[in-house]
Amino acid sequence: MSATKLITGLSEIAGEYDGLLCDAWGVIHNGRELFPGAAEALTKFRETRGPVVVLTNAPRLSDVIPAQLDRLGLPREAYDAVVTSGDATRQIVREMAGKSFYRIGPSKDDGLFAAVDIELAPLSGADAIFCSGPNDDETETPEDYRGLLTEPAKRGLPMVCANPDIVVRYGDKLIYCAGALGQLYEQLGGKVLLGGKPHPPIYELAKARMAQIAGREPSKLLAIGDGIGTDIKGANAQGIDCVFVADGIFAEAARKDGKLSGDKLAQALDADGVHAEYAMDTIAW
Repeated sequence: MSATKLITGLSEIAGEYDGLLCDAWGVIHNGRELFPGAAEALTKFRETRGPVVVLTNAPRLSDVIPAQLDRLGLPREAYDAVVTSGDATRQIVREMAGKSFYRIGPSKDDGLFAAVDIELAPLSGADAIFCSGPNDDETETPEDYRGLLTEPAKRGLPMVCANPDIVVRYGDKLIYCAGALGQLYEQLGGKVLLGGKPHPPIYELAKARMAQIAGREPSKLLAIGDGIGTDIKGANAQGIDCVFVADGIFAEAARKDGKLSGDKLAQALDADGVHAEYAMDTIAW
């Protein structure tokens, strides 16, 4: 397998691809502000090469994401569609019709819980757990949930995890996501069901949406992400070439003396058994 090629912008490789799947948090923005160069890079690819689908592990349905991107300053001309882990999770829940769920998730995810249309129940009477993230992601850690989750894991209750991400960078700090609680639940012996990256359901939805936009299936897709265990692993599993962006949660692991390092990046990727065809400091055209 060839070494990861370090690039400075998408223009160096865009000619080989006619469709783009781009992660949002950690690539386009940090939760508070848009990264410089993101809007231009996506817009230029869309204008010159083909459709751009924002592929995010956000535990929300895709129809609410464009308004969030608007507030961060990303123009609608920069992308064609959004596909979320929330979309893929709703598909999983539909296959569990008739089951009641114990809710774990903050009030900001009320829209998702309403959209998936599940029956909520106390933990003692629930058939499963639906987790969109910690109830307070600014202060809580997975350890705060060990006592709560130990007993249902032993009982064999499945957990539907609406966001496979372990952490995301929010501004200048890292916050835990639903994936961290799912990871703990598996450690306790529980079964976790996931639809977002790196799992197939979200890619199936994204490919179908892209084919609908283009009127055909793109001949060669490119994926961009900052998550080694989600974006890169998922792209590898789908046979999609990928660009690792070192501006997100693995920024320190991929850099030496503040600069993107091929050796450091190789170590980080090898540790997870994945490969990226390309890498760049931050998304740019």
